[in-house]
Amino acid sequence: MFAYCADPASLEGLQWLSCYLTTGTHMLFYASFGTVLLLLAITAPCALALGFAGALASRSRFLPLRWFGKIYTSMVRGVPDIIFFLFVPIALDQAFEWTRHQFLCDSDAPVRQGNDFIVCAAAKLPLSTSPAWVHDLYGIFLAVIAFSVVFGAFAANVLYGAMRAVPRAQLETAEAYGMTQRQVARRILIPQMWTYALPGLSNLWMILLKATPLLFLLGVEDIVYWARELGGAKTSAFAYPHPDWRLYYFLAILVFYLLMTWISERVLTRVTRRLSAGQATMAGEALRKGAAA
Repeated sequence: MFAYCADPASLEGLQWLSCYLTTGTHMLFYASFGTVLLLLAITAPCALALGFAGALASRSRFLPLRWFGKIYTSMVRGVPDIIFFLFVPIALDQAFEWTRHQFLCDSDAPVRQGNDFIVCAAAKLPLSTSPAWVHDLYGIFLAVIAFSVVFGAFAANVLYGAMRAVPRAQLETAEAYGMTQRQVARRILIPQMWTYALPGLSNLWMILLKATPLLFLLGVEDIVYWARELGGAKTSAFAYPHPDWRLYYFLAILVFYLLMTWISERVLTRVTRRLSAGQATMAGEALRKGAAA
């Protein structure tokens, strides 16, 4: 990064530290914070969309669809998250490669050979000739699906409860005015439910935020991966030898997550205040009394 970094062995003090913190591997470490933010930015709306679909399915009058919604929420919530985080990417990866094998490979050999899953080179995902960023992007893609499936089930349970919390009298009044079921859901039920869903969704967001360090289990080079790699003791064989500094790297990660939690709490508090205004809820009543005082 700097001109004086050409010979690390001749550096001392702040110059050594400035060169050490601007190496290529450290740039990857800094970029991994963006990977976490990217995962959150994609996963949160995807999980919310899955949760909304699951909640509507659980309320459906069509019996098979209602069963599907209830089985999805119950099964995923009843299995440890780590199982799904490991199962979903592996299952999807093999499903994609099996499908590609059927169209791109001429071999008649079975894909399942004992305990091994073997496809031809053309069916591998990503291809062995693909650049490193493609492998990273594919890993993030599988991670987003895994996180969305898991947290979508929890979001479905929260939204389903929020829909049931909307006063039935409001829905009956809308029906009495001649609204169809779709109109009642779109104009009364869905706008009202967010007030009741927000506390549960806020907790779910915090849990999702704390679950992002599990990315390294899915093969994604995230902040935990780089903290372990860079913080471990380095001998004189490396350009920048140092003792075990993992404590300091994980302390930096701790500060990052505390900062994210603090920002999230402030944003969620403002959203809750905005949605609760004028609502017949405890939060809305507190706002009304505060304004009257």
